[in-house]
Amino acid sequence: MAICQILVTPENQSASPPLSFCGNDRNDSYSVEDGVLNNGCFVDALNLVPHVFLLFITFPILFIGWGSQSSKVQIHHNTWLHFPGHNMRWILTFSLLFVHVCEIAEGIVSNGHMETNHLHLFMPAFMGFIAATTSVIYYHNIETSNFPKLLLALFIYWVLAFITKSIKLWKYAEYKVGIQHLRFCITALLVILYGLLMAVEINVIRVRKYVFFTNPQKVKPPEDLQDLGVRFLQPFVNLLSKATYWWMNPLIMGAHKRPIELKKIGKLPIAMRALTNYLNLKDAYEEQRHNVDDPEKAPSIWKSIYRAFGRPILLSSTFRYLADLLGFAGPLCILGIVKRLGKDESMTEQQDKACFFGVYFLSSHELLQKTTVLAVLLFLALVLQRTFLQASYYVTIETGINLRGALLAMIYNKILRLSTSNMSMGEMTLGQINNLVAIETNQLMWFLFLCPNLWAMPVQIIMGVILLYYLLGPSAMIGASVIVLLAPVQYFIATKLADTQKSTLDYSTDRLKKTTEILKGIKLLKLYAWENIFCNSVEETRTKELTSLRTFALYTSMSIFMNAAIPIAAVLVTFVTHAYNSDARLNPAEAFASLALFHILVTPLFLLSTVVRFAVKALVSVQKLGEFLQSDEIGDDSWRNGDVSVSLESCKKHLGGTKALNRKQPLRYQLDSYEQPIRRQLRPTESEDAAVKVSNGFFTWGSNLSTLSDINIRIPTGQLTMIVGQVGCGKSSLLLAMLGEMQTISGRVCWSKLPECEMLHEGNISKNRNSVAYAAQKSWLLNATVEDNITFGSPFNKQRYKAVIDACSLQPDIDLLPFGDQTEIGERGINLSGGQRQRICVARALYQNTNIVFLDDPFSALDIHLSDHLMQEGILKFLQDDKRTVVLVTHKLQYLIHADWIIAMKDGSVLREGTLKDIQNNDVELYEHWKTLMNRQDQELEKDTEEDSQTALERKTLRRAFYSREAKNQADDEDAEEEEEEDEEDTFSTTTSRRSKIPWKVCWRYLSSGGFLMVAMMVSSKLLKHSVMVAIDFWLANWTSSLQNVSSKSSNITLDEQESARHRSYYVPVFSILCGAGIILCLITSLTVELMGLAAATNLHHNLLNKIIHAPIRFFDITPLGQILNRFSADTNIIDQHIPPTLESLTRSTLLCLSAIGVIAYVTPVFLFALVPLTVAFYFIQKYFRVASRDLQDLDDSTQLPLLCHFSETAEGLTTIRAFRHESRFKQRMLELTDTNNTAYLFLSAANRWLEVRTDYLGAVIVLTAALAAIWGPNYVLDSGLVGLGLTYALTVTNYLNWVVRNLADLEVQMAAVKKVNSFLSTESENYEGSIDVSQVPEDWPQQGEIKIQDLCVRYDQSLKPVLKHVNAYIKPGQKVGICGRTGSGKSSLSLAFFNMVDIFEGKIIIDGIDICKLPLQTLRSRLSIILQDPILFSGSIRFNLDPERKCTDDGLWEALEIAQLKNMVKALPGGLDAVVTEGGENFSVGQRQLFCLARAFVRKSSILIMDEATASIDMATENILQKVVMTAFSDRTVVTIAHRVHTILTADLVIVMKRGNILEYDKPETLLEQEDSMFASFVRADM
Repeated sequence: MAICQILVTPENQSASPPLSFCGNDRNDSYSVEDGVLNNGCFVDALNLVPHVFLLFITFPILFIGWGSQSSKVQIHHNTWLHFPGHNMRWILTFSLLFVHVCEIAEGIVSNGHMETNHLHLFMPAFMGFIAATTSVIYYHNIETSNFPKLLLALFIYWVLAFITKSIKLWKYAEYKVGIQHLRFCITALLVILYGLLMAVEINVIRVRKYVFFTNPQKVKPPEDLQDLGVRFLQPFVNLLSKATYWWMNPLIMGAHKRPIELKKIGKLPIAMRALTNYLNLKDAYEEQRHNVDDPEKAPSIWKSIYRAFGRPILLSSTFRYLADLLGFAGPLCILGIVKRLGKDESMTEQQDKACFFGVYFLSSHELLQKTTVLAVLLFLALVLQRTFLQASYYVTIETGINLRGALLAMIYNKILRLSTSNMSMGEMTLGQINNLVAIETNQLMWFLFLCPNLWAMPVQIIMGVILLYYLLGPSAMIGASVIVLLAPVQYFIATKLADTQKSTLDYSTDRLKKTTEILKGIKLLKLYAWENIFCNSVEETRTKELTSLRTFALYTSMSIFMNAAIPIAAVLVTFVTHAYNSDARLNPAEAFASLALFHILVTPLFLLSTVVRFAVKALVSVQKLGEFLQSDEIGDDSWRNGDVSVSLESCKKHLGGTKALNRKQPLRYQLDSYEQPIRRQLRPTESEDAAVKVSNGFFTWGSNLSTLSDINIRIPTGQLTMIVGQVGCGKSSLLLAMLGEMQTISGRVCWSKLPECEMLHEGNISKNRNSVAYAAQKSWLLNATVEDNITFGSPFNKQRYKAVIDACSLQPDIDLLPFGDQTEIGERGINLSGGQRQRICVARALYQNTNIVFLDDPFSALDIHLSDHLMQEGILKFLQDDKRTVVLVTHKLQYLIHADWIIAMKDGSVLREGTLKDIQNNDVELYEHWKTLMNRQDQELEKDTEEDSQTALERKTLRRAFYSREAKNQADDEDAEEEEEEDEEDTFSTTTSRRSKIPWKVCWRYLSSGGFLMVAMMVSSKLLKHSVMVAIDFWLANWTSSLQNVSSKSSNITLDEQESARHRSYYVPVFSILCGAGIILCLITSLTVELMGLAAATNLHHNLLNKIIHAPIRFFDITPLGQILNRFSADTNIIDQHIPPTLESLTRSTLLCLSAIGVIAYVTPVFLFALVPLTVAFYFIQKYFRVASRDLQDLDDSTQLPLLCHFSETAEGLTTIRAFRHESRFKQRMLELTDTNNTAYLFLSAANRWLEVRTDYLGAVIVLTAALAAIWGPNYVLDSGLVGLGLTYALTVTNYLNWVVRNLADLEVQMAAVKKVNSFLSTESENYEGSIDVSQVPEDWPQQGEIKIQDLCVRYDQSLKPVLKHVNAYIKPGQKVGICGRTGSGKSSLSLAFFNMVDIFEGKIIIDGIDICKLPLQTLRSRLSIILQDPILFSGSIRFNLDPERKCTDDGLWEALEIAQLKNMVKALPGGLDAVVTEGGENFSVGQRQLFCLARAFVRKSSILIMDEATASIDMATENILQKVVMTAFSDRTVVTIAHRVHTILTADLVIVMKRGNILEYDKPETLLEQEDSMFASFVRADM
């Protein structure tokens, strides 16, 4: 064994000879006398052979292959990974690369110990690194292009590498090189890795048989990859792409050019679809149900979740543990680096060198002494830690989404089987179901996201505390205990936060309700000049809400403060106790390592409170879910199929939920049910002519009282059966009982079967045999187009569709809709009136191709003409021609003559059954009673006139709504055009620039509405806080470094004691003061941000409310109500609660990153050069991410709404869906909606991971550059304290970089809310001032009520044509004037002109000598009164509705009620004048509401009353009352009536007939009637 000459002093190296492979320091470097293999250099050269071989073979193949690869069209095959052992190979290759890096490092370090350069120490390792990288690229390309034969090259490479490395290892063992030497360990590891890779390669050959076998195995790609619609590739790509989300690049980069749409994100892979997961969860749930001994015990949902989703949760937790353990590498590497830099490196060399083969062998301990090696290790550890952490996050999120899909499907299936009595008896409300869907499932999903934290955190905390103890001794425990003791406080704050949020929510719903009422009745409020009263009531509620928000803000800022202050406090306590108690000196390495550890410890403790809170919430959610899944279900309707009549007893057995009933019944019943079918078939005759037969039926809605008792009826096949009776006698219940929706106490329902012959002929009908077309009393619409609502899943047949629409006279209504029958209706679509909704429901029942049709009171919301048309065309003609069995519930007795069969009901039982003739003969009394009722109805029929019926009115309101909406859309388009004109570059660049710009203007608007003082305070306190934080750490660096210097200089012990005491007295107080200041500043900053946010929210809402309430009426015509309400609900909520924390987090993380970079640059200025490329990279990452994130966020929001709506819709229309038997179609739709939303959410979370992985890697690079800059910096010895400072700061950057970007993205989305609110703040207000001062108007104006109209021209808006053209009229005081004309002739516009609600641009109206345009609006409107066409009441008391200003005495109010014929009714109500009026006055009939409006007009004793078509929605009797009142009570006042039915103004003193905005006729009614050709006369003739 040769002696090795070892370099001792660094000086000789400068003169070293040039590079040579085996080194020039010995003569026998190249001699092979002892045998070829005994020359170490030759063995190393031998190791080069396989690497060079691989590179020579693969490079040509790769280049040729890549050329041909681009020609592939199909997107997914290039992600198809199908060679066995795929993941194993990637993991082994990564390990191989890591070991090669170690080998290179070891070689370079050993080479440094030699006299001349020995290339063979590190060159083969370097080539091995390149070869390993090439091997994996090569493999990937072969796999995606499916050329397994080319894998032979890799196989040969592994074999060769394995052999050469084994020779090396054998030689080492021969020469007694052992485990204590690092190179031996590395070589052994390489041998193992190459061996394993060889095994993987052999396995591929074994499975795929691509070589050495005659028939290679054929493989097909999985279904998901054959389906090009699947765009979510995470499960299919290789490990590297999985870890870095590389496959997301095209999507995220592409978002810049054009927005991401639903098409772009495609559908979910099969394994993630809701259906797959639902089946897994359901199997686990059912399995428990079978295994449980006690059948009463509900299956545990937790266990089912664990069974179905346990594996991914465990996987994620494993990743999490790995990441947490790697996290501790940071502080330890800092410790090593700072320690080494503090001492002079050359001193540490020992002289006992291990020498073999003439080269130096390192021990592993020596390698770790090298700071450079530590820096690289730190970098690798960070990269790995971040990769594992993101992988853990991703797996939990994917599992959470899968769980949510499964739960939604479970809930939906349960909803479809819920028993109706649950819904109607209020055990299960719609609200509860919506909460289950919207809240509970999300709580569980979030719990799953945070789940791994529950078991990862304790481990992290324990490890951290152990390391701290190792570094600082007992004083560390005191610091850690500070953190632990303050954790419960955080939990307390978190629970308080949740409570405050609840109360805030209550107030805001209250405020929204009030705002909605104001907006719905805005016209009335303006006409009565009451807007300020109502505005104040909203402001009151808002004040309460703000108080609640203030507490919320306080707790939020406390939580933020705790988060920032705890580490400072812990550090302060630890270091101060260490300074006073410990004998050991605090050196910079330990100080900064422990500082880094404290930073690590704070995160789990802060998260702990959140996790615990979510865990508690999840427990509650699971309990609610369990109760819901155990609630009663409806029976299996096997009997509806008509095969056999099963007694309803046996249905009891199918009832999953009502087991209790089942056990109470004796066995005899259940035996009965099995005998039943046999008895039934002996008498086949009885049901021949009956489609449905009920015998001895007793039915209930769930209480033990039977709602229907002793029912024996039959519904004849193919005929029209009518069910009549008073309100509440059980007509609708009877239909539902036949449909099986009610619980049966006893009796049975049989549905007949079609005769055999008919079945053969009409296959199409028999198919739908057991489906019943059912139109419920309360109309139920889907959120879909009109056409979808009518066809309801049946195939579209044009002729049939047309016939149905005509029968229900829907065509005129459809023509009014903006897109005809393709218009969206339903909750989110256009609001139709009751009659229109009802007719659509009837049309749906008619269109379905079913044998039996149930119509439940289809005429209730229709006026007489429509009812007649529907009866004749729809029921008698359309349905009876098809020989369909019709059951009709109705109150309109005049149709009884058409009935083939009548069932009369009374108080829940059948009074009479038979034809009309039977009843006429048998029950004369009943028949007479009906006759009188019929006559009364017929009289109404005569009076109800053709010209302006209720339907016409509905159509008119619809037309108004649309006309105005179109105008609004035009206005929007104009805005958009203006915007486009501003940027006149090519469209491509504008879209990109506009999409990636941050809305600075809006941010500034937001901040300025918070008040300049607050903004200034916020900015200054933030900057101060961060400078103090940096100062604390600088001081620590100074303190520890000075201690180190002292200890190295002084050897005298007594001197030392004094020194350290002096030090303590100088350094400790300053440190404590700085820390205290830091803690106080933390509190101030967190408070200022929250308070500024509150101030902004207060101002924005206040301004918005005032602007909108004082906007001209035209604004409300052209802006959809929903849009205005959104500003008050969603947008206000974002401004209240979401912007402040985002803003806080953004400023904090940005300033942290900036201060860190500043500190590093101060310590090592070289770092600034490296910063330039990093900044560029960061800029591009955030730019791409923000755009993509915003699109995906929008997609997530927009797909969530339909899903929630579908659930509530289903719950509302349960009976209809079940009657039609459309459950499976609705389930399918639900699964589609869930999957769409889940896809959007998955992509959103994958995009977040994409960003975080990239920013984390950037952070790791920052740490690496900072460390290397410190190590290789200029030769003067850096203060090691400062190096520690720089590195600790660099470590924090990694945590905060991604927060900067995510908060930026969030803020951008949230600022859109501010933008929307601002767009409304720019609306013009009405001019409330007027040119005359209020004091100049007489108190009692207008006294006489004389009206002069001179040359009046009116338009609704400057951009629109005038609606009144040069109108002149004179109305004497006290005159009764009638104005009539066709729809759109300008009647209503004239009435609005009296109140100056429209733009009067020429002419004037003079009332009692004053031009109304000069008056302040408040004065003018408060002195006139009006009764509007739609009666509007507000929620509150009756008193509040009549007199919100509280000006009138009780006597006055009673007098007004008496005039309006309401006194007796109000007296009977509980509370009299203080009786409650529900929202919109729903608890009174339309007629009563109209009378209240009359009373309201009378309370305000003005001398001019205007009635705008006030009698349109009233029955005859009420209208007569109104006419009388006007004649008597208003005898001395001027009354202007705008007439719907001309006969109401025949008694007027003056009639004005209008046409197209002009006055056509103007005279007394008698005079006009005498002229045959007058318009008025023709109106009256039409009206008779």
